[in-house]
Amino acid sequence: MNDSPMVEVDGLEHRYGKNLALAGIDFQVKRGEIFGLLGPNGGGKTTLFRILSTLIRPYAGTARILGTDVTEHPAKVRHHFGVVFQSPSLDKELTARENLIHQGHLYGLTEPELRTRCDALLQQVGLADRAGDRIKTFSGGMQRRLEVAKGLLHQPDLLFLDEPTTGLDPGARSDLWQYLNRLCKQDGVTILVTTHLMEEAERCDRLVILDQGKIVSMGSPTELKQQIGGDVVSLQTADPETLICQLRERFDTSAEILNGTVRFEYEKGHELIRDLLTAFGENIDSVTIGKPNLEDVFIRHTGHQFWEQNLESTR
Repeated sequence: MNDSPMVEVDGLEHRYGKNLALAGIDFQVKRGEIFGLLGPNGGGKTTLFRILSTLIRPYAGTARILGTDVTEHPAKVRHHFGVVFQSPSLDKELTARENLIHQGHLYGLTEPELRTRCDALLQQVGLADRAGDRIKTFSGGMQRRLEVAKGLLHQPDLLFLDEPTTGLDPGARSDLWQYLNRLCKQDGVTILVTTHLMEEAERCDRLVILDQGKIVSMGSPTELKQQIGGDVVSLQTADPETLICQLRERFDTSAEILNGTVRFEYEKGHELIRDLLTAFGENIDSVTIGKPNLEDVFIRHTGHQFWEQNLESTR
């Protein structure tokens, strides 16, 4: 089995004028895995997606797919990947099969191979019985599955998906991810997905967390959450500054204020709650305790919440 990386990114930088969108990104995507780019709007994931899919050239650094530089040989690497963009690309007046046939012509596929592939993919994504129906009659989840089929027509090794479940209800989102998992594990297609949804990132084999153009952490979802090493305790109080000082003096713990909430990590935090309320109950309005999630990992590495900078971002 060839264990060389599917994707290699080394020192990748990009700017929009004076704004630094990517600040020296390094990572590798293994063959046959689902790899996620998780970050808030403005984190740099869309810029990275555009570079890898050969839509824009990087300011500096290199990106390679199956060992081929995406900047130097864009036409060559395009044969190896398919793309599902966030914005819909289906012609709603055409049928499902007609959309696929049109896309196949763009790939240079001809009959009878093209029709055979179209029929196989429609069966694979569960749309064979709707092949002759116009797209305007399809649900959002059905349309996204057909978008994936379009990206697979030329049998790529790698599939890029940009925010693939945007606008889908929870049921359609779950169905799409079940299909992506089968595609990866049974058919061996490597998948790289951008997302701002924590629950989607949890479904990836590995991921990088991006913020302000930098990778702040990388690993499997389990590995990332293990970095926290304890429970996450959140306290609502009218005087957070005073409570932070009290926590430090009494329990020797370092807390921070996020949007008015006092937050800290504590091993076996549930055992702390009784002592905490006994000592400072008059200053605490409510207590929340939970196991670490990916947003906690993001906060640990950035010092702010996942959505905190969205309104300021234009990337």
